[in-house]
Amino acid sequence: MCKYNNKIHLCMFIVLLLQLFSRTAAQSCARSCGEKFNTCSCHATCESLKDCCADYKLFCLDIEPHSGSLLGGTDFKILNATFEQSINLTCRFNSEILTEGYVDENGVGHCITPLLYESGWIPFEMSTDGVNYDRSGRWLSVHHSKLSPFYKIIFANATQWQYYGTPNVSGDLKMIWIPSLIKAERVNIELWGYNETGKAYSANWEAEWKYLYTVGRDVPNNGVFSFTPQIAEHLYSLWDLGSMRVSPSTKPDGARDVNALWSGAHAIAWHLEEAFRKDSAGWALEKCINWDKEEKAMPNFLTEITDCPCTLAQARADTGRFHTDYGCDIEAGSLCIYHPGAVHCVRAIQGSPEYGAGQQCCYDSTGAQVLTGDSIGGSTPDRGHDWGEPPYKKPPRVPGFSHWKYDVISFYYCCLWSDNCKYYFTHRPSSDCRTYRPPRAAAVLGDPHFITFDGVTFTFNGKGEYSLLHSSDYELSVQGRTEPMKFENGTVAMATRLSSVAMREKDSDVIEVRLRDQVDELQVLMNQQVLSFSEQKWIDLKGVFVFSPKPTDVTVMFPSGTGVEVRAGGGVMTLTILLPHDLQNHTQGLLGTMNDEPEDDFTSSNGVIIPLNSSAQDIFTYCAGWAIRNETSLFTYDSTHLLNEYYYAPKHDPSFIPNFSVTEDPEDPLLEPTLNLCAGEGASFCKYDALSMRSLEQGNATLLAYRSHTSTKKALEPVQSCGWLSPPNHGWKEGTLYLEGATVTFSCNSGYRLYGSQERTCQAGGKWSGQDTHCVADNTLAIVLGSVGAVLALVVMVIAIAVYTKKQKKEAMKQQDDKIFSCVGLCWEGDAMEQDSCERQYQICSR
Repeated sequence: MCKYNNKIHLCMFIVLLLQLFSRTAAQSCARSCGEKFNTCSCHATCESLKDCCADYKLFCLDIEPHSGSLLGGTDFKILNATFEQSINLTCRFNSEILTEGYVDENGVGHCITPLLYESGWIPFEMSTDGVNYDRSGRWLSVHHSKLSPFYKIIFANATQWQYYGTPNVSGDLKMIWIPSLIKAERVNIELWGYNETGKAYSANWEAEWKYLYTVGRDVPNNGVFSFTPQIAEHLYSLWDLGSMRVSPSTKPDGARDVNALWSGAHAIAWHLEEAFRKDSAGWALEKCINWDKEEKAMPNFLTEITDCPCTLAQARADTGRFHTDYGCDIEAGSLCIYHPGAVHCVRAIQGSPEYGAGQQCCYDSTGAQVLTGDSIGGSTPDRGHDWGEPPYKKPPRVPGFSHWKYDVISFYYCCLWSDNCKYYFTHRPSSDCRTYRPPRAAAVLGDPHFITFDGVTFTFNGKGEYSLLHSSDYELSVQGRTEPMKFENGTVAMATRLSSVAMREKDSDVIEVRLRDQVDELQVLMNQQVLSFSEQKWIDLKGVFVFSPKPTDVTVMFPSGTGVEVRAGGGVMTLTILLPHDLQNHTQGLLGTMNDEPEDDFTSSNGVIIPLNSSAQDIFTYCAGWAIRNETSLFTYDSTHLLNEYYYAPKHDPSFIPNFSVTEDPEDPLLEPTLNLCAGEGASFCKYDALSMRSLEQGNATLLAYRSHTSTKKALEPVQSCGWLSPPNHGWKEGTLYLEGATVTFSCNSGYRLYGSQERTCQAGGKWSGQDTHCVADNTLAIVLGSVGAVLALVVMVIAIAVYTKKQKKEAMKQQDDKIFSCVGLCWEGDAMEQDSCERQYQICSR
């Protein structure tokens, strides 16, 4: 073929082309999802970069739905691929749990999710022959209470279910579900029980889900089932915690990992033994006392849980460490069934260090804490964190169900089914806020303006990627990307905006939040892969939690207690970072050194400090020095634009020189409305953005963002607490606020008199004024006073006798001395010859 010289070049080209084609054909995504090759990619970014390997969709699976209950049973389908119905389709979760899949009449593959004891992203693999698991994807396992009601069984009257068998609670129980989620015409209704067995906090402590019995067999899958509860056989009636399950009637009773729907965990009052129905309060008291004994034998976790915020405002602002408890949510109408008197509760996001325990904090309509010492509705800590605690799987860290086992069912025993809360609150007392220290807040807003942790404000309109916050001690990094803004006509303005924020703590997943092409919408990426919040608003990830209730709001929470809030509005991104006090003196970057010394906030990466009153140009040069490097970048470059503008280009664009100030021209028609709009705190930022972008809307958005940050800082101001005060025995108190300036007054019951301070005030130093208060019965007081009088009289008598005795003794000694001196003097008046007789006389006198 290459015989003639003039064809040599053509031959070489054809050979190289064939080699390239063969090499490309050899690159497959089988077992290679997430990898990048020289000729194509199996990475999630390949679709936007348009360099995917040919079989990317076949081996890197996209599924629908992508999330469901950790209890399993969800039927999800494989998108963008078809299969022969004759294949042996099986799925493997976490590299160990096998479930049977199937292919429907349309050639679509399906997997059934298994029972898991953890939440978060679970990797899975799929095989078409039962041997080679060369296709992979990920499944989001969700805490059952955070699951949408559409994807679980709902009890028609939850209160009737929970109290069934107690006085005046009986009748039929009813449950409902969406029939299309079960791929069957007829279903079984089953009861499953939950327990945790083995020695507490040992290697053999295990979680157990067990099929108990079938309540309804081969019933129509019409989404409704009612039944009259019967007392279960003794073997099963010992189970008082569990869930209902609906599954195809073609499957054996209690078959695991089959298409199914589950209810949430609930107290199985309706099937308990006859003794419960005869005397539910007495039965529950016995259970409560047994639980009390078990708790006394377990380690005390109360010493390691974090204290609660002092006020509702602090609790809602401290988003890095606390999150809404959906059982008592002010945004959902404050339906606080377990906490009467409260309007809102929050839970500590992270479990305690050793035991994985949880904290709950509840507040009333005045914003004050509701404590168990004052009310049954007080907040209670948890041995099992309601949301679980990594690494999950084992007690007491199983999401939701460990909490029910150790903290909720016992509340039924002691408080709801009987009136013995004193046992429960002994082990689950509310924490006050005496050791709580609110976080510090810093912000980036507008186009863009910076507010450091120590309160320094400045504007930096550079284009590039920069270190906003870095802590080497905590291995925490938050980076920001800025891009030029555009006027309404599409031309580029000499100002920038924050367009993306990327972050990581230690070995956590990398989270990036960036502005989407759509106005005021945010996109979230985990390790360069887009996260969808269409099914779930809260996602558990490796070393980080992400919450996005709507497309404009994202909150990222790290184990250190750091919270990162990103909001979209007015065409720009607003960033707020909340740092716990532990990071004091451990931060650097554009948001300054958090150490209560604003003078060193302009410290460069090499330790040089410039004055706070430096010129805008000098501040610009200082900020440019915080540009990151590709080696340390956390950002995703999944488009040609991002590659060209940020990856291959300098991290700080030296050619982009912004306007360092704006001119207030009296002839400018926009000036007067701008001055009317931009007043008070944040006015300078508002004016800059309104005039530089020629937009009142832009100025107003900046002003609102600034005021929101000011409001957050105010909510997080430290509050002094003096701690809870108990009412006196045989008396009562008025006042349940224990913060600085609060006053508590005490009174006694009839027949008792108050001893101590009737009124005590919380002082600035965290101490209560006055003395401890007691109530003493009138007759007791008389006896006490009489006894005190008698004692005093006796003391006086003893003292008088002692004084008289001492006086008598002194007089006797004086008489003796006089007698001796007189006697001896007479003796020694004689001559020396008589000395011997004088000595004898002295002995006689001294007797």
